This record gives sequence, structure tokens and C-alpha cells, in this order.
Amino acid sequence: MKGGSLRLRLLAGTLAWMLLSIAAAGWGLRALFLDHITQQLQAQLVLQLDQLSAVVDWGADGRLVASPMVADPRLEQPLSGLYWQIDRLGDEPRAAVARSRSLWDQTLALPPAPEGYPARGYRVLSLQDAQGHRLLAVARTLQLPDDAAPPLRLVVAGDQALLAEPLQGFTRMLLIALGVLAAGLALAVVLQLQLALRPLQLLRQRLAAVRAGTAAQLQGPFPQELQPLVTEFNHVLAENADMVQRARTQAGNLAHAVHTPLSVLANAAAQEPGPLGALVREQVDAARRQVDYHLARARAAAAVRATGLATPVLEPVRALLRTMQRLHAGRGLAFELAQGAQDAAFRGEPQDLYELLGNLIDNAGKWARSRIVVDVRREGDQLCFTVDDDGPGIPEAERERMFERGVQLDERRPGSGLGLDIVRALADTYGGSVQAGQSPLGGARLRLCLPVAE
Repeated sequence: MKGGSLRLRLLAGTLAWMLLSIAAAGWGLRALFLDHITQQLQAQLVLQLDQLSAVVDWGADGRLVASPMVADPRLEQPLSGLYWQIDRLGDEPRAAVARSRSLWDQTLALPPAPEGYPARGYRVLSLQDAQGHRLLAVARTLQLPDDAAPPLRLVVAGDQALLAEPLQGFTRMLLIALGVLAAGLALAVVLQLQLALRPLQLLRQRLAAVRAGTAAQLQGPFPQELQPLVTEFNHVLAENADMVQRARTQAGNLAHAVHTPLSVLANAAAQEPGPLGALVREQVDAARRQVDYHLARARAAAAVRATGLATPVLEPVRALLRTMQRLHAGRGLAFELAQGAQDAAFRGEPQDLYELLGNLIDNAGKWARSRIVVDVRREGDQLCFTVDDDGPGIPEAERERMFERGVQLDERRPGSGLGLDIVRALADTYGGSVQAGQSPLGGARLRLCLPVAE
């Protein structure tokens, strides 16, 4: 079975086996009780048979005499379900030479007496009366001491329907008891599974904390069965963190190593006024942008896996607005922070926040006519920035293409076309997003969403 719930599998399997066991136990208990009351009925019949044997006599006139005996009143009640009958055996067997009043006008159809019929004990018979009722009977042969007395067969029988009422009562009480037992066991199974699977829920929460960056390793009171898994996973996390740190250090070292010869080339090109100097300066600037782009991505990738990062956003936003105000002072633009902007923290590096917002605000400053407004709002586990301008806006068909590398919607504007591509790459690395839309100010709206620090 692929997928599915482990809890439901365990619960279904345990409940199925439990119900099967309870059903088997109920069937066994009912069978034992039926055997018990059958034995009780048989014991009562044997007692009646012994009493009947004690009162039977053979009269001087050659007739059978059965003296009154202390017996069950049902023997006097017609068709009560409890009967006795005496048959004469010998050369001329005759059935029912004497019988209880409860038989009324019926006789019990008995099988022929077999050879070796016990003289003192009894045999258990299964009979059927005229109404088709099944009877449990005990029989014995009796030889009276009178020389003229023939051998007799004494039979006492009871209707097996006498067992139905106590069996039904016992079955009803048994079903109630087993039902309560099954409900209690089912509740115990559910609680036991809840307790048994709680460490897995804790493990899932700790894994989510690691994935969200709020914890570096799995921490918690895990049972012995899970502790080896937790230990191995923490070992993997530690090795991964070391590998990321080494990669980040190597990226920084590489960037520093590349920047030094680029600075030398830039200085040399600045002293060369000819076309060669311009070409070198242009290529040096392109190389620097590429280094900055890939370094930013490497730094963001490492920050995503780091823990405890929290960069407050309002102060960097205000600093960027002041910087952009001075950068675009010649055009008289107003850079504003929206009223009600929420103060929160970005789960990432401060350098990356400056890189992201700086590119968005600078891009808005290139297109705005007079006003740029920046707002900050928390939406669930995301921190969303909106940068609105009152410029000409962006055609809907161009809103996705503007984030592609090297694309400039207006070649007359300054820039390399890499700024917005860096923004989207960094946002994707952090698990965020950036989109372009229509601004309420009439121009473009750039909306950037990044993970919020808890």
C-alpha cells in the first residue's frame, strides 16, 4: 500500500484483531454457558430419574405401581416440557406402561434398548416429541426384585427449549459486557496510538523548524527507537552547514580575488582616454556586476540555511529612501514611506535586503514623474513590500519580461538590465516572489514578498 496514514493502518489492524478476538471469546463463553446449563438440565433429569426409580414397584396383581413422589410440579402440568415414561422390556415389550401426567395423551418414541444397557447408570438420549420439540432424556433399565417383574426402562426427558430463556439472558448480558469491553479497548488503543505516535509529531515539528531556519538541529526528548535517526540526521545537518559555510567563504574569497585585478584594470582604463580605455571600463563594469550577482546568490543560499537571522526592515527602508532622494535629487522626486507601514523582521541577511529593495526603489526612481511610495505589510509568514510610482506604468505584456537578465524596456534609461534579474533570483532563493502590476498612483507597482522572521 503506497502512502496512507500510519495511524489509520495501526488503528485498523489493532481494532480488527481486537474485534476478532472479542468475537471468538464471546462465542467460546456462550458455548461454555450452553454446555453448563445443559449439564445442569441433565443433572436435574438424573435426579428425577433416581426419584422415579425409588418409587417404582411391581404389584401382586402383575401391574406396575408408581407411588407418589416429591417431584417437579411441571410433571403434573400437561405438555410442560418435563416428562417421564416407563416401558416394559422383555419378550413382549410394551411402550408407556406408565407415564407422567405432563405427557397427556402422548408417548415418547424411544429407540430400541441396546444390548448391555446399564443396570445402574443411565444413558443420555436425544428425542423428539409429537410437536417436533427436541428433548434431552436420560434412561436406565430397572429389574425389580419380584420374580414376576419384567425388566423396565425408565426415561425422564426435558424440552431443550428450557435452555433458551437462560441462554438468551446470558447472551444479552454477554453482548453488553463485550460491547463495553470493546469500546474501552478501542478507546485505549486510540489513546495508546496517540501517545506512541506523539514523538513522530514532535519530530515533524522539529524538522519544520529546521526547514524554516529557526533551529539548526533536531532537539527534543525522543524515545530510544527514534534517537539513532535523530542523531544521524543532526550529523547530516552539521556536515551540510559546514559545507555551506565553506562554499560561502570560498565565494567571498573568489569575489575578493577577482575584485582586486578588476580594480587595477579599472584604474588603468581610467587613464586611457581612447576607445580601448572605454572598452576596458565597460567590460570591467560588466564583470563586477556579474561577480556581485553570483556572490549575492551564494550569500542568499547560505542565509536560507542559516538559523536565527532577523533583519528589521523599516530602518533599512528609510535609509534607502534617503539615499535615493539624494541620488535622484536633480529630478525633484519625492521618496516616501507609506503611513501605517508595519515594522517587522526579514529572515535573511541585511546586505540582501538592501540589494533587493535598492534595485526596486532605484528602478521606480528611473520611471517616476514626481513620487515614489514604499509600503511594508506582513501577510501570514511573508513580509510584502510594495514600491509604487506615478510614472507611465508597464504594459501587461512586458511585466514578466522585465525580470529577464539583460532586458531593458527603454534603452534610453541608464542601467544594465541586471538589477531586476538579481531581485527575482534572490527572492526565489529565499522562497519569496516578486511581481509587477498597476499602481494606484498611476504608474507601476513592484511587489516583493520575503519570509518573515519569527
